[in-house]
Amino acid sequence: MTDDRWLTEDQLEAWLTFQAATTLLDAALDRQLQRDSGLPHTYYLILAMLSDVPGRTARMSDLAVMTQSSQSRLSHAVSRLEANGWVSRVPCPDDRRSTLARLTDAGFEVLAAAAPGHVATVRSHVFDRLSAEQVCQLREIGAAILEGLDAPAAFPGRSPRQEARLAE
Repeated sequence: MTDDRWLTEDQLEAWLTFQAATTLLDAALDRQLQRDSGLPHTYYLILAMLSDVPGRTARMSDLAVMTQSSQSRLSHAVSRLEANGWVSRVPCPDDRRSTLARLTDAGFEVLAAAAPGHVATVRSHVFDRLSAEQVCQLREIGAAILEGLDAPAAFPGRSPRQEARLAE
């Protein structure tokens, strides 16, 4: 005898709606960035995360966590970004085993050019459709899901600026 806990009808509907929304949103963001900036969403995310850390530099291992990427996938993406001159890899001065990824000025310019279209797409597909109360609920729901996934208390995808805003 098994103790299967099936989803209720409401839970199943919520799950399928969430799954469809996140899948379609990811695809829409990727299409917009590819079309307008020639960047896959993954590359945009790497550039954005680097732009938001002190010195525009992060350990590759930390960047993998920030972008929710495996070390090997991140390394491949950073190699492409490096070939474009948008990111450089430098040895970590205090840990020989670590490598740092640094956003170059050229990479920052690419990000700055891509950001307005990306933000407009995020607003159009998400925030323009939600009330202020729903935005708070979305943040709380996301935080609850992250907590259940054992995400760090200060989710590494957040910038120090975002952390400060949330603490207010």
